[in-house]
Amino acid sequence: MRFGLFLLWQDRPDADPRLAAAELIEQVRLVRDRFDLVLSGQHFLSQPWQMAQPVPWLARIAAEAGEMRVGSGVLLITLLNPVEVAENVATLDAITGGRFVFGVGLGYRQEENAAFDLPDRRVRVFTEKLDVIRRLLEGEEVTAAGHGYRLERARAGIRPVQRPRPPIWLGADADSAVRRAAHVADTWLVNPHSTLGELERQVALLIEERGSPPAELPAIRELCVRPTDEEAIEAARPYLDRKYSSYVAWGQSEVLPPTDTLRREWDELRHDRFILGSPDTVVAQIREHEWRLGVTELCFRVQWPGMPAEAAMRTLDLFLSDVAPRFD
Repeated sequence: MRFGLFLLWQDRPDADPRLAAAELIEQVRLVRDRFDLVLSGQHFLSQPWQMAQPVPWLARIAAEAGEMRVGSGVLLITLLNPVEVAENVATLDAITGGRFVFGVGLGYRQEENAAFDLPDRRVRVFTEKLDVIRRLLEGEEVTAAGHGYRLERARAGIRPVQRPRPPIWLGADADSAVRRAAHVADTWLVNPHSTLGELERQVALLIEERGSPPAELPAIRELCVRPTDEEAIEAARPYLDRKYSSYVAWGQSEVLPPTDTLRREWDELRHDRFILGSPDTVVAQIREHEWRLGVTELCFRVQWPGMPAEAAMRTLDLFLSDVAPRFD
């Protein structure tokens, strides 16, 4: 089992973005010699939260990441120009010394779709753009046209260090998207929103569709560690409860499988969905992800909108001292 850090740059609209950047950089510095990966994601028009864009942010993080892999978790390529994405990915792969992970996603928010004038055929746009991006990264000459692009015998202006390209991780919630990951990506980037039971069922779908388990199965999970379970649950509650209420308002719950929902009271919401507790409890929950899902890399989100940086650093300190050594 390897560990990663997911940098969730979401803060109050009136917060100083310089402070947010500095606090997250301190988290990276703390874990860089013990963790394998650092990720950051993408949204546009992210009200009620202030949210930075990942490409320049990941370039800055690369300077602090040491030997960790650096990745997008995820880029919303349905909304973006595939030439720009391919050349940004290749550039980030060069900056990181060939350690970039290319996480992609379809997206689900109507505000974003409308802002980029996305047509109704979102899945088709996504798969066509991903195909163009992959071919450009692999050095092909590409002739293609679609939403916002037209290429005639085009080649990318920069190739990635990794050959044939950086790994593609597809973030997915719905069963159809998990099946899609089996065909158009190297693996599924397991989402942080679903219960462990739902994920166990979906991993079986992924393996059935692929015909074999992927070489890597990364997952994003919410994490809070305190000396006791009760302290961890209470420390996380006000921030995760508010964060997941925002997800409901954004429409995240509607893209989960019909057997799950985020429209739950706190005690039901947290059960089997978040990793919260004492070091012993956290170790047991991580083992469950390893045994039940076959997860190879857990990437943790430890700070949510409004949470003081000191509270997030306390989780990381306890994890590094009392949890991580049990997986060495």
